[in-house]
Amino acid sequence: MSQPSAPTPYPNGTYPAEDLTGRAAVISGASSGIGEALAHALAARGARVALLSRSGGGPDLPGALRLAVDVTDSAAVDAAVGAAAAEFGGLDIAVANAGVGSYGGFLDVPRRHDTEMVATNVTGTINLYRAAVPFLLERGRGDLVTVTSEAGRRGFPGEAVYCATKFAQVGLTRALDGELREHGIRATNICPGGVWTNFAMGDGRGRQHGSTQVEDMMRADDVAELIVFVLTRPRHMRILESALRPMSEQQWG
Repeated sequence: MSQPSAPTPYPNGTYPAEDLTGRAAVISGASSGIGEALAHALAARGARVALLSRSGGGPDLPGALRLAVDVTDSAAVDAAVGAAAAEFGGLDIAVANAGVGSYGGFLDVPRRHDTEMVATNVTGTINLYRAAVPFLLERGRGDLVTVTSEAGRRGFPGEAVYCATKFAQVGLTRALDGELREHGIRATNICPGGVWTNFAMGDGRGRQHGSTQVEDMMRADDVAELIVFVLTRPRHMRILESALRPMSEQQWG
């Protein structure tokens, strides 16, 4: 029996990266931090972006939609994603970036923070993907990108409930990869370590501006560029998970 021939190598300098021009993306938690940085990065590459946030804010980008929506409200998310799909003529990319955190001993973190983390990080991600996946299925291709955390890959002391929500996101995204791959939809977990944003600042959430721990963290643009890398890989391959950490952050486990 003859052996199948090997794929033809890519000619030097012509790696077939995906062109994002005209691609339609929805990003949750897009008014600041990683979501804002990603909106700029995608728009710079010609993508059309819908920015979902509780405030309805976000960067003023050409052609961008800024939609006020609480990701914990499934009906509101359905309406916002539907509005984006109607405006753009469909969807290609959904990025679940909205998230909240609170750090401290398990018995010290207020219960209201536990409830908020589960509702935003877990239910919010589910709501976004339930709204977006039908449009990706219509397209016959697309990408789901979950901005989760290194805390979704290993348990850290002082972050018990936060870790639980991030493990849930990782499991959801990995399961969706198994379900949706045959439909041309890729599902990727992005797992950053510490990123310098307003995340987990104030209200006793465990981060303080000016501390070395915060100032030495990665920047939102670092994560945004990694997401762009994932989205621009050729369609015959998928990246299931990518983890990144600042050089100052110690290794755990």
